[in-house]
Amino acid sequence: MVTFLRVLISLLCSIVLLALFKFFHKFWWVPMRINRVMSSQGIRGPPYSFFYGNMKEISIMIKQSTSFPMDISHDIFPRIQPHFDSWLHIYGVLHVCFDAGKNFLYWQGPQPELVVTEPELLKQIMSVRDLTTRIQGTGPAFKKIFGGGLVFSQGEKWATQRKLATRAFNGERLKVSSYKQFSLLLCLSILVSIVESCTGYLKPL
Repeated sequence: MVTFLRVLISLLCSIVLLALFKFFHKFWWVPMRINRVMSSQGIRGPPYSFFYGNMKEISIMIKQSTSFPMDISHDIFPRIQPHFDSWLHIYGVLHVCFDAGKNFLYWQGPQPELVVTEPELLKQIMSVRDLTTRIQGTGPAFKKIFGGGLVFSQGEKWATQRKLATRAFNGERLKVSSYKQFSLLLCLSILVSIVESCTGYLKPL
């Protein structure tokens, strides 16, 4: 009986230690390692906070930006995304390989998020099929709104839908579609003018 209890206690301790190791590996070791790698490449960002990342800072900034009335202006980005606006000015630096744009790294919990604004770097990222087809998991609400279309598709399904969309929205097809719409509007306007001109000759029953 004593031996069984010792084995059970040692097993429980091993499970607890393994769970703690995985927890600290996910919420501390991996973020610190990613931070070092990105800093070595010249990409900075707000410091990582254990477990929460930068979510507390984001929440505080949004509350502050929406706590006062907004002036009549089209410049709404600092109000709806104050953390992006602030971090782009603080941490956005030129990448060593390109001439324009600002990049920075922030954290949604233990999940790193890289913000890229360099046009050339974006072209390179979008040209890599493995990167463009990896989309984060979304909840049921997003799936109900957007369905299984091109935005949230992955793998071969994404490639097939993109191929169909490329064929449907190429320049020549859009020109033909615009011409057809213009012709339809012209016919409708002529029909309306004819009906309006004939209403004076029609007698009510």
